[in-house]
Amino acid sequence: MLEQKLEIRKLRTKLKQHMQEAVPDAHIDYCLTCGMCVSGCPASGIEDMDPRKFLRLLVLGQDEKLLETDWIYSCTMCQRCEYACPMKINVGRFVYELRGMRPKDKRPKNLQRSCDLQKESNSTGIPNDDFVWVVGDVLEEVRENEPEWADLQAPIDKKGAEFYLNQNAKEPTVEPEEMVPLWKILHVAGVDWTYSSKWWDGANYCLFSGDPEDWEKTVRNQAETVDALGVRYYINTE
Repeated sequence: MLEQKLEIRKLRTKLKQHMQEAVPDAHIDYCLTCGMCVSGCPASGIEDMDPRKFLRLLVLGQDEKLLETDWIYSCTMCQRCEYACPMKINVGRFVYELRGMRPKDKRPKNLQRSCDLQKESNSTGIPNDDFVWVVGDVLEEVRENEPEWADLQAPIDKKGAEFYLNQNAKEPTVEPEEMVPLWKILHVAGVDWTYSSKWWDGANYCLFSGDPEDWEKTVRNQAETVDALGVRYYINTE
């Protein structure tokens, strides 16, 4: 009977062991159960969960509950819990690991879809040619309707520009006019900048899926695009 209980306990702490291996400085057992982490957490109470409860479930080996809770997608991983914690335990880091353990078909569909699309081009799936056309069309409309901005620029693939600007894919897709204010600011400031005709999407949804390989691929695609254009600075609008 004792051996059976020990085996059950060992199985129940499998997730805790994973976290300790994945995050060597996790200090899971340092938790004082003081609840300070809850005080600044914007996700406290959502899905009947908060950072303190999350950590206690991890410490006590309640793996099944943690693997099933959707609270991990309400947590923003903002690190307020770590800031408030007297023992500096970063619950957000555990949340990230847990997201990566969730099977892809069990993750929020829109999140995973956006990540998968972004690995190929952009998170909305619109053709790159459409992005180029929308930028040109909006720019032409501004120049025609606002004479004071007749010389406004929105360059694409300009080699040697000083700044590279990425773009939230939602704007050229459904709110193209929202791109204009930033163009105007850059114009007034005299900034030499450019978009790219590929890998222009600035939102990295793969960051939130919990897969570091997908996250890294998205960042690398953008970095290589910037390098190929010979641009010195990268402006991440996200």
